[in-house]
Amino acid sequence: MDQFKNVTIVKKANAYFEGKVTSRTVLFADGTRKTLGIMLPGEYEFGTDAAEVMEILAGELEVLLSGESTWNVYTGGDRFQVPANSRFSLKVKIVADYCCSYEE
Repeated sequence: MDQFKNVTIVKKANAYFEGKVTSRTVLFADGTRKTLGIMLPGEYEFGTDAAEVMEILAGELEVLLSGESTWNVYTGGDRFQVPANSRFSLKVKIVADYCCSYEE
């Protein structure tokens, strides 16, 4: 899906790591939400409450999920899942454009 229709966008940005990772929240009529964002090159660690599906729209990054020992590379068109109540580490190699879907 290249675009979302009939949604509400939260104007205030979500900014992390001194603005190197930013996103905007998209709210759907059925109560689901997604965030659309950009990650600049760097290393980051995030925690989750809800399970997430991260879709990489462009760029390149390496991901280490909690409990795993192998870093996996993702580029535009790839996606990966992050379990609820966990942590994951990222090494962004090339500016990454992403869409995060929350499974609440």
